[in-house]
Amino acid sequence: MVDLKQATKIYRADATSSVTAVREVSLSIKRGESIVITGRSGSGKTTVLNLIAGLTRPSAGSVELDGVDLWSLPDRQQSAIRNRRMGFVFQFPSLLPSLTTLENVLLPVIFRPTANRGEVTEQAVKLLEMVGLADKLTALPRQLSAGQQQRVVIARSLINEPEILIADEPTSNLDEQTEREIMATFEKAHSHREVTVIMVTHTRYLTTRGARTIEMAEGRIVKETRS
Repeated sequence: MVDLKQATKIYRADATSSVTAVREVSLSIKRGESIVITGRSGSGKTTVLNLIAGLTRPSAGSVELDGVDLWSLPDRQQSAIRNRRMGFVFQFPSLLPSLTTLENVLLPVIFRPTANRGEVTEQAVKLLEMVGLADKLTALPRQLSAGQQQRVVIARSLINEPEILIADEPTSNLDEQTEREIMATFEKAHSHREVTVIMVTHTRYLTTRGARTIEMAEGRIVKETRS
């Protein structure tokens, strides 16, 4: 489904200095897999995630989705792929403070003019039930705990029924109990909705929850294990 082929990413500060964040990484991810990418800060794991998502252009090598090089596509088609085929969960919830929980979940549907409002609202309610927030439909973000806000983001990331769920340090600001709850939500999305989950984390004990763990150091894959 996703193939990185000798992907390298170099960030250039100026004409004489640069940083190589990812070095000739090759990685194949099958449809329906659960992947955890781990490593210390600066190991290149978030850059790999951004390459997979088409948010960062590789300096060398390629990133393919179902055999198609993402960077051979025009911007509009790339954006459509991210909107319809990918869901995103980042470190900070980034909910709009003036919108209710339900309205925040429905945000991505605004970019689907053909969507049936009644159907997608029903779907959003079901997603909020799945993440344990059926009683918070009209709550504003400030009325929710950090863990609840992150669950809203997970529901929002699934509203367009994506094939791939991409998560970057989704539990780093949470206590251990809430971390476990959030990870259980990801597991439910993976098992019940058959979503391919690709997650970056530096919390090593969470890596046992992934079916496949990729460890990075200095921009390279140094270890791969399966649970």
